[in-house]
Parts: sequence; C-alpha cells; structure tokens
Amino acid sequence: MNTAITGLILLFVSFGLQKPLLSQDKGLHVYGSSGPLGPMKECGEAFSKYHGIEVKVVGGPVSDWIAQAEVDGDIIFGGAEYILTQIINDHPDLIDKATRTSLYVRAVGVLVRKGNPKQIKSLVDLTRGDMRLLAVNGATQQGLWEDTASTKDLIQAIQRRILISVPTSEEAIKKWKSMPGLDAWITYESWHYPLKDVTDLVQLPVQERIHRGTPIAVTKSTKNREMAKEFIAFLKTDTAHAVFQKWGWK
Repeated sequence: MNTAITGLILLFVSFGLQKPLLSQDKGLHVYGSSGPLGPMKECGEAFSKYHGIEVKVVGGPVSDWIAQAEVDGDIIFGGAEYILTQIINDHPDLIDKATRTSLYVRAVGVLVRKGNPKQIKSLVDLTRGDMRLLAVNGATQQGLWEDTASTKDLIQAIQRRILISVPTSEEAIKKWKSMPGLDAWITYESWHYPLKDVTDLVQLPVQERIHRGTPIAVTKSTKNREMAKEFIAFLKTDTAHAVFQKWGWK
C-alpha cells in the first residue's frame, strides 16, 4: 500500500469512521447541483481510495440527471436548501427525508474580469451607468442577486444594469466567456475557484453577504444505505470541510 493511501486511511481512522464497507452495487452514485460538484468529487475520490469502491458524482441542472437518479441514485445533494426541498416535493419517492443533513454554507460575492478593469469594489459600484451585469434567475441562484442588492437598498439600480439573465450557472459561465463586455456577476464566491483564469473575486462586507446551504440525503431506493450514510459522515469531518473551504465554502 503506498504512502498516500496509507495517509488517507489514517485520516479516516482518526475521525472515527468505520472500517471499509462492502458495496452491494459496485460503489455509490451521487447526484446533485453543479455548484458543489468540485468539492463533492474531491471528497468522493478520497472516500473511494479508502473504501476501494467507485464514487461516481454527477452534477448539473436537476433536469439533466433526475431520471437516472431515480434508477440508481444513492445520494442526492443540493446547492441550496430549497433545491433539495423542491426535489422532495416533485419526486416524493426519491429521497429519505429522515437522512437529510446540512453540510457547509457558501457566501455571495461579485465576480469581475481578471485584473478588475472597472475597479469594482462594492455593490454601489455595480450601479454606475456604464456597468453591464450578468445574472442567474434559476437553479440555486433564484433571487440571489436581489437578496444581495437588498442589503444596500440597490435592487432597482442593479436590476437596470443587468444585461443578460439566464436560468443556470452553466449558461452564465458560457455567457461570461463568450461576451467580454459583461463586467460583473453577483454569484457565489465558490464559482471563482473553477473560473480563476477568467475572473477575480470581490468579497462583500460581512453584513452584505448572503449565504446558502448545501443539503444532502440518502435515497429511499439505495442498495448501499450504510455506505451512503458513511459517505455523508465523512463529509461532516474536518478533513472534508477543509476540501469545501478550499473551493470557497465557509
């Protein structure tokens, strides 16, 4: 056994997690929102190395994966609490509500172009007449820019400067990359980390930061219930929390 894997096992043991469990279906199938996909995959890889099973993590708009999750899903996660609630309401036979737990929160910030050429330092700066803003009005960001703008009574001023509004973060990323005239995007700080090559992050003062959670739960139909619960237990450890922090969570 190489040093890296030995280190991972020691980390698991140090946090009191159980010995490796035998998978009944060759690993875990984990589905959820695109926002937490980076840290969820990284945690899945660590868990996989320790248990010797595959942890397949799929993220994106719910409509992209929900049908497959109803067939083989073991775990479902959301990029905001209301997303998991909506899935439960729309698909009442999918999620075991008794297993629902909340992981970590992520804050809202402002993404700007590399080098911050417009010298954006605050929400008020977004209200300048020449500003062209990007917004997401769907998925985990429903109402996010509006809630943020309300902390400074700037809803109308910012709304007037939204040039493009799209329903998903995936579409927003495409617009950001294809439309260099867009100056800023009020979104989760966490989106800066996979987009470091095309964004800088402007963090907002504490009193202006909106936070949303990261819920997760086991499915009713899982054939790997104990393994799924073990994975969620791992996600609650300091080791997994450090991974999420690296990706922009608190």
